[in-house]
Amino acid sequence: MSSGRFITPKPFNETIRDYGPGSEDKRLLKQELKRQADNPVEIPMIIGGREVRSGKTSRIACPHDHAKALGAYHMGTSDAAGRAIRAAAGAKSAWQRLPWEDRAAVFLKAADLLAGPHRYEMNAATMLCQSKTVYQAEIDAVCELADYLRFNVSYVCRIYSGQPEANPAGSWNKLEYRPLDGFVFAIAPFNFTSIGGNLPTAPAMMGNTVLWKPASSAVLSAHYFMKILLDAGLPDGVINMVPGTGAEIADPVIDHKDLAGVHFTGSSATFTGIWHRVAGNLKNGLYRNYPRLVGETGGKDFILACPDAGLDELAAAMFRGAFEYQGQKCSAASRAYIPASLWPEVRARLSKLAESVRVGDVADFRTFMGAVIDRAAFDKVAGYIEYARSSPEADVVIGGQCDDRVGYFIRPTVITTTNPKFRGMEEEIFGPVLTVYVYDDRRFEETLTLVDETSPYALTGSIFGKNRGLIRLALDRLVQAAGNIYINDKPTGAVVGQQPFGGGRMSGTNDKAGGYFNLLRWTSPQAVKENFLPSRDIAYPHMAEE
Repeated sequence: MSSGRFITPKPFNETIRDYGPGSEDKRLLKQELKRQADNPVEIPMIIGGREVRSGKTSRIACPHDHAKALGAYHMGTSDAAGRAIRAAAGAKSAWQRLPWEDRAAVFLKAADLLAGPHRYEMNAATMLCQSKTVYQAEIDAVCELADYLRFNVSYVCRIYSGQPEANPAGSWNKLEYRPLDGFVFAIAPFNFTSIGGNLPTAPAMMGNTVLWKPASSAVLSAHYFMKILLDAGLPDGVINMVPGTGAEIADPVIDHKDLAGVHFTGSSATFTGIWHRVAGNLKNGLYRNYPRLVGETGGKDFILACPDAGLDELAAAMFRGAFEYQGQKCSAASRAYIPASLWPEVRARLSKLAESVRVGDVADFRTFMGAVIDRAAFDKVAGYIEYARSSPEADVVIGGQCDDRVGYFIRPTVITTTNPKFRGMEEEIFGPVLTVYVYDDRRFEETLTLVDETSPYALTGSIFGKNRGLIRLALDRLVQAAGNIYINDKPTGAVVGQQPFGGGRMSGTNDKAGGYFNLLRWTSPQAVKENFLPSRDIAYPHMAEE
């Protein structure tokens, strides 16, 4: 047994590599892209550390070249979900008894494997399967995921160090940080490989065992990350990867009596459905605990320009915030409020930027935007654009071209509206569409009310301007409008250890992935008092005779 009071290595943000012309990084990544594109894989489930094949497979397609098959994965069934729950239960006792520093070592090693020998593999899988450009993949699949692993380990150390401060003479008070009583269900989205990896590993660091359902359109990167975890020494059954549909996997898992928590990132509608299902199960007396529900959901993220905002930085932030990764970020700029005095110049800059960028195959490193994730996403986004075209309250002023012949491509699109409650200002689109409401410069305070009240979401937002009084006014009025707010910066790109990420209202439970707050949700503390001098009497002083 170890006997030291260990302090984890100081975490650091992984350096983003640029993959510039002639670089060795570019050569090696190009090589790996070709290898994966030319060698389709068959991906099994991982249950109890073993490969499991259901025989029912689903094709893994490339969004920017949908005729290209990257492989197939075995879809989970309700039987597989039950097997994964049993594997998690079987691994729980040994995993939670393992000294915390040994658990931590697994994830620190995984971070180094990810950022080292598996860097190009993870980037290539994310680029091909999720249609991310090289830079978007690098900051997501490698840097942010490695950051989650390293910083979360340091947060575990910080949490475990928190102990009662008062110990009267003759006693010792302690806090034991137990894992939750049962298993955790991690449900991942397609759009961030890093989020997909964080959802199961954060609870596991606290001693929990996990059933992980990766998104069906991101199984390739999940497969490679699962291999990294096993190579790093993760014991069998601690994390069990079971891809599949919600009906086949999620419903029976949520209906299991041993469900202790759900770690979710995805749509608000799906998370609301989970809450309803859990509530119904509680009412029926199914669980022995109140399951912890931690969710980061939708967004309708805003950019608000003050009348004195700088034009160049505002236009750059609007373009990057709205269109990087095809607008498929929950934090993507989706609505903007621009003063009338600035709009003509801002529009001109946005139009020039839209004309200059390349949309296409992400294996071409000159590409700025790839394809939206699948046919359903393409049809949904194209439908919003057509709705704006036909509406007397809106105009498509930039872009709007949609082409699905080779890949699911949609050009950067800017819509203006005369109605601040237009659908494009209220509803999450999750695509490369930015809707702009041009406001009268004299109505800045009224516009603050619109920003706060228009959307049900409250995830991210940006304020651009120079006058500190206006910035402070906006911050005070928009205090509940965003869980992450930016001053003179785009509303995307939260960095682990710098901006813990999450929002309120219908954007989730705001448990802040990338901060220690999230790790606290995966422990159930137990207070332990030890009395060194126990009383042998039942009498109190006031009971003595006069």
